[in-house]
Formats: sequence, structure tokens, C-alpha cells
Amino acid sequence: MTKGISLMALSALGSSAGAAFADSADGWGDGFGHMMWGGGFGMFGGLMMLLFWGAIIALIVFAVRGFSSGSGPGSKSDAAEILRERYAKGEIDDEEYERRKAKLGL
Repeated sequence: MTKGISLMALSALGSSAGAAFADSADGWGDGFGHMMWGGGFGMFGGLMMLLFWGAIIALIVFAVRGFSSGSGPGSKSDAAEILRERYAKGEIDDEEYERRKAKLGL
């Protein structure tokens, strides 16, 4: 589900990039102007520009986190599970298992 949402975020990012290249003005004096002060939008234009770039950056961060391999603290096994796995594989004997289990308070 997370990868699907991340894929949608990347798709939205790609489709919004086309609008940035669709500038119809030939020069600085033509059309409605450029950046936040042109076209009579005043501070509202500047605010919208900040919101737009904030949304783009948020989409990028969300997409990168969605496609990451899950190396965060929630994906690591807890100590008891690691101890059981090592015991099951035969890496530690009964005595070592019991000693470490008592130390962990299990």
C-alpha cells in the first residue's frame, strides 16, 4: 500500500512539472509577469508559490520514504526474537540461551 501511494506521489510530481514548463510569456514584460509580484497577485502569489514548492518537497520526501527498504527502528527484530533465532540455528547452546534469556528478563 505504501509503495502504491509513493507511486501516486511520483506521478503527481511528474504531471505537475509539465505546468512549470508551459510558460506562455515570451519575455519579462509580456503576459502576466513572473514570480510572485507579477499579475497583481501581490502577497497571495508569494504564499501560493511557497505552498506549491512545499507540496512538491513533501511529495518527494514521501516518495523516497515509501520506496526505502524499511531500515528504520520499526523493522528491526527485538532482542528476544534474535535470541530465539540464534538458539534455533544452533549458534548458542542451552546454557548460553538460558543465561541471556534471564538477563533480558524473559
